[in-house]
Amino acid sequence: MKTDPVPIKNIRNFSIVAHIDHGKSTLADRLMERTGAITERQMKEQLLDDMDLERERGITIKASSVTMYYTHQGTQYMLNLIDTPGHVDFHYEVSRSLAACEGALLVVDASQGVEAQTVANTYLAVESGCEILGVINKIDLPAAQPDRVIEETEHIIGITAEECFPISAKTGQGVNELLEAIITKLPAPEDKSDKPTAALIYDSHADEYRGVIVYVRVFEGKLTKRQKISFMSSGKTYLITELGKFTPYATPVEEIGTGEVGYVIANIKKLADVTIGDTITDFTDPTDKPLPGYQPPMQMVFSDFYPGGTTDYPKLRAAFEKLALNDSSFSFTPQNSPALGFGFRCGFLGLLHMEIVQERLERENDVDVLQTAPTVSYEIVTTDGKAKRIDSPSELPDMQKIDEIREPIVKLEIITTAESIGGVMKLADDRRCKLIKTEYLSPTRVMMEYKAPLAEIVYDFYDQLKGISHGYATMDYEFLSFEKDKLVKIDFLVNGTPVDALSLIVHRSKAEQRGRRLLIKLRRAIPRHQFEIPLQVCIGGKIIARETIKSYRKDVTAKLYGGDVTRKMKLLKKQKEGKKRMKSIGMVNIPQEAFMSILDTSED
Repeated sequence: MKTDPVPIKNIRNFSIVAHIDHGKSTLADRLMERTGAITERQMKEQLLDDMDLERERGITIKASSVTMYYTHQGTQYMLNLIDTPGHVDFHYEVSRSLAACEGALLVVDASQGVEAQTVANTYLAVESGCEILGVINKIDLPAAQPDRVIEETEHIIGITAEECFPISAKTGQGVNELLEAIITKLPAPEDKSDKPTAALIYDSHADEYRGVIVYVRVFEGKLTKRQKISFMSSGKTYLITELGKFTPYATPVEEIGTGEVGYVIANIKKLADVTIGDTITDFTDPTDKPLPGYQPPMQMVFSDFYPGGTTDYPKLRAAFEKLALNDSSFSFTPQNSPALGFGFRCGFLGLLHMEIVQERLERENDVDVLQTAPTVSYEIVTTDGKAKRIDSPSELPDMQKIDEIREPIVKLEIITTAESIGGVMKLADDRRCKLIKTEYLSPTRVMMEYKAPLAEIVYDFYDQLKGISHGYATMDYEFLSFEKDKLVKIDFLVNGTPVDALSLIVHRSKAEQRGRRLLIKLRRAIPRHQFEIPLQVCIGGKIIARETIKSYRKDVTAKLYGGDVTRKMKLLKKQKEGKKRMKSIGMVNIPQEAFMSILDTSED
């Protein structure tokens, strides 16, 4: 493969964005195959998804980049592609990737049409100033309706039929025409090669042997091997030991010029030393002002992790530290609970992100964890007028000191079939969502926009939505603000001890009913012990309900064969005293299901 220096006017930087499962990674595979970046022998599905978990679930979690060379009419072009995730939780990865590009390919499934995240990702691409090409994928499917989907794309997103390219990423049909369009319709980077070095860090990951590998897009000047560089936000300086590009495997190069994408290795020891969105510049001839960076990721879902049966605290800590090396949007802080001991409070972008972190913990680090029910963060205003964010109901101060509790509100977009509108509206109404507008995308599909409390939609809302719409509905949400409402804290006492990890913040109108229902679920989830366990629920210090888990009854008189009844009475009295003593010092074993039952909103 010939890789001569490519003039800036022949470089194209683009991302592939789409709703989850519309074929981004498969399209990336086909483009690499057609440009000769990989041979048929090297080819495997989802080549850029190198995490086992990504390949198993068939989703992209981390954005990854590849440099391809393509000859068009005798001229060689450099195509830098960044494959991005489609799931709502990884919105942040998409925004970072788009900032490094001039163009975007918006992939839409020819059988399913425009979905909620298609719309959200289009807004992201437009905000980043990217030129967008529509790609109507999966035209080889029997259910494909490319003409209807092109019309829908034009109506909802505003991409004209001339800018939409029907393809099949699986069979390769139409991919050559798409490659021609990338070259002719997407803009080249601006030529700023005469200016001082300015490169944007759009991602990074830690390598066990080589330190931190930084992914960069050079906007001005160039980066060369052995160059002394400085990071503008931290002011730290490093010497570049290796530069390279992913073609798709890491290939060292001597320099990365203006408009190009690649990686930098410079003996950086810790991932914390690298800020995503920072600008790299030359130490001796720095640029005047940094490149526009990113908003830091906002963690919306929090959960406590405690060491499980075979794992101790230091092992769990080491596993979290290793995981945080390659995931800048995940955070953890030490936490102590009277009932569960020492653990960590972890912050995530959303529920899928949390699920993936938990699975990676168990797989890659062989740890056993006990995880509490996820909660969202709230904002409280104390009586002295100070606002403060809390990530757990246990952090809530005494209600006398609180002026108001504000919950996170999101803009929720649901795209569904016309016949399931009634069921979707009922579900949204039950979850305190307010309808803003309804728009018909076609005679059979409708988009509904809501203002919704994040706490109400974060756990099982998506599953319920899929059930109501027979799998056709899709949703996307975006954080708007914190808004005050009538919210109260529910506390649970197990054997007289408050269990912070079970606490909840709920709306006053549902508090009592929810507390009683959850107490019954807890009673079913906690196994019987040798002693009786009282379970209580209280709101603002007032106990509103109680359930009791009966103790095992051991037959201590089984060994007696007849004889005086006083012997029997003596043994029963001894057992009674033993149970009383055991109850006063007995630790209740609370299983994982008990914490998860708190989330279950079903009525049974």
